[in-house]
Amino acid sequence: MDMTVTFGGGLKVNAQFKNFTVYTDQGKNAGGEESAPEPFAYFLSSLATCAGFFVVRFCQARNISTEGIALRQSNDWDKKLGRVENIQLEIELPPSFPEKYTSALIRATNECSVKKALLNPPEIKVITKLVE
Repeated sequence: MDMTVTFGGGLKVNAQFKNFTVYTDQGKNAGGEESAPEPFAYFLSSLATCAGFFVVRFCQARNISTEGIALRQSNDWDKKLGRVENIQLEIELPPSFPEKYTSALIRATNECSVKKALLNPPEIKVITKLVE
C-alpha cells in the first residue's frame, strides 16, 4: 500500500492512502495540540482492531452474536528502553457464548495480520530522494 505523508502545521502529521486521511498530532506534554491521536496510538489500535475483526468474522461464520463481546488491549511499557514490552489482548465473552468455541476463537484471533507482522517484522528501509 502506498501512502503520502503531509504536514499539517505544528506537530500534525497526516497519512493519505486510498480515499482516506489519517490525522495525527502529539500530546500537549510533547508540544502538540492533542487534536488527534499520536501515531503510536494508531499503531497499538491497529493491533486491537485487527484482532477485533477476526473475532467478528469468527462469530459471523458461526452465527454467534457479538453482543456482549468486548476486546480489551493493555500493554506494559519499558521506561528504560522507551518502548512497549508486552501486549495483552483479552476477549471478554458473555455467558451466552458457546464454551466449545473459546479455544477456536483464540486461534482465529491469533491470525491477525498485524500481530503476524509484529512477530515477523518486515525490513524497514529509509531513503531520501531529491526532487526538483
